[in-house]
Amino acid sequence: MDNEVLKCIRERRSIRRFKPDVVDDEALKAVLEAGTWAPTGKGTQDPWIVAVENKEQIATLSKINAEIMSNSSDPYYGAPVIVLVFASKDNVNNFRDGSLVLGNMMLAAHSVGLASCWINRVDKMSERDDVKEMMRSWGLPDGLVGIGSLALGYASSHPHTIKDRKKDYYRIIK
Repeated sequence: MDNEVLKCIRERRSIRRFKPDVVDDEALKAVLEAGTWAPTGKGTQDPWIVAVENKEQIATLSKINAEIMSNSSDPYYGAPVIVLVFASKDNVNNFRDGSLVLGNMMLAAHSVGLASCWINRVDKMSERDDVKEMMRSWGLPDGLVGIGSLALGYASSHPHTIKDRKKDYYRIIK
């Protein structure tokens, strides 16, 4: 069986090299909108999505993320957009729901010609006072935890090799 969705799932790759080009507003909105259609436990629509294009804020977020991983490299690979996903700390499904939002956005990005890479450590970032202040400036409520983020933009290169899927990845029990 084959269709556009299944093709997109098979072809999407994490990209770690981005062009500095500004992301088209329509494409960015399509990606963000796709995140809003992810399923959430009990239909809470609890996750919060923030797309950062401001270069100063990207530099600050990149520096903070790098500090958390005890590194000085750019964890966002020079992407012109960082998309962060947060959810309520007290929501039992916060990481599940937020992960589905991020997954939807990665597939949508690929489908509209954008590249993405999931970036971790947003949970640790969201514990810091300076990041909490940024979150408030973005209009987010208190009491959120970072789920994950995406480096987002146009790919400057693509992986040359694709790993085969392991042979016993799934089972069908009848």
